[in-house]
Amino acid sequence: MGKSNRFLFLATAPFLGMFLAVSSITLPPVRLEKNLLSLDLNEFTRGTTAVQAQLDLTREGIGLIRLSTEDQQRQYEEQQRLLQELVQRSQEQKEFSDEVYEQQITARLGTPVDVHRSDQVEVMVFKIIEKEYRGYAAKVKLFNPEAIEVALGQGQPGKAETTLDAVQRTGAVLGINGGGFYWTSRQGEPQIVPIGNTMINGELVGGFSPSHDDLFFAGFSRESRLIGGVFSREEELLALNPREGVSFVPVLLAGRLPQNIPAKWQREKQPRTVIGQYANGDLLMMVIDGRQAGWSNGATLEELQIKLMQLGVVDAYNLDGGGSSTFVFNGKVLNRPSDGNSRPVATNILVYP
Repeated sequence: MGKSNRFLFLATAPFLGMFLAVSSITLPPVRLEKNLLSLDLNEFTRGTTAVQAQLDLTREGIGLIRLSTEDQQRQYEEQQRLLQELVQRSQEQKEFSDEVYEQQITARLGTPVDVHRSDQVEVMVFKIIEKEYRGYAAKVKLFNPEAIEVALGQGQPGKAETTLDAVQRTGAVLGINGGGFYWTSRQGEPQIVPIGNTMINGELVGGFSPSHDDLFFAGFSRESRLIGGVFSREEELLALNPREGVSFVPVLLAGRLPQNIPAKWQREKQPRTVIGQYANGDLLMMVIDGRQAGWSNGATLEELQIKLMQLGVVDAYNLDGGGSSTFVFNGKVLNRPSDGNSRPVATNILVYP
């Protein structure tokens, strides 16, 4: 063996000996306790209960406000979680008798501030007060299907009329503004034109217009059930046996489920007008004030979905809002229109005494 090899052997001998010694040791098997690999279900349940309690607290104060983009996004995501919770509760809802169901939905609205009852209709008016917005709602029970209708401004195409004027002209007990519209000129005279499809007494005003840009038709069947949807063909609309109706955007609830809000309409606080229906056929007509700091900032469409689901509404449609939003009962404007006074509109939805 050369000198270099003998030197290498002597240098590595200690390490080689240590390796042989360690490799000869037999280690006892490692035993993992089963409990260490499983969750304590009691702890998990307590944690879930705590999360639910926190969600309930969050729900009471939920509402988008004009904060930073990051805060808005966080609260928007919280709203989406709340919507999912409400969807689950709606699906789990049991069948109630008519009397019990009536008590349930009325209790959610609170104590009425005014009531009208006749052999034609029952109208119960409630205040809506939330952290960021306020307004009025009417629960309407029809005994006569013809006690509700859509009215053109001044009763004729091309004319505009405030909701208050329409109520006073027709003798209605309740009125809210209806569908969207735009202004044009014909032979030098200003003309107001309803957007989409408007139907009066079973006749389409100006013919059928296919839906576009999420525009819906919402109105009442011959039996005065709330009907609606997005229609590309006239036959689809007529299949619902419509009697009256207007158009706007978007659909809020369908079959108790929140519908997708188009991106361009998301997270905007505005005055709102809504028409909805309960499972028993009762209608909800609601107006939310907005653009008035210190009074009501308005509601986002997502907030409307949450409120409507909390109230137990099954189907709901967002009508023309902004300065058009007006709620009239017994000859008085109860809400505070954002323009400072009532705006002339193309259509109004009226309930007769």
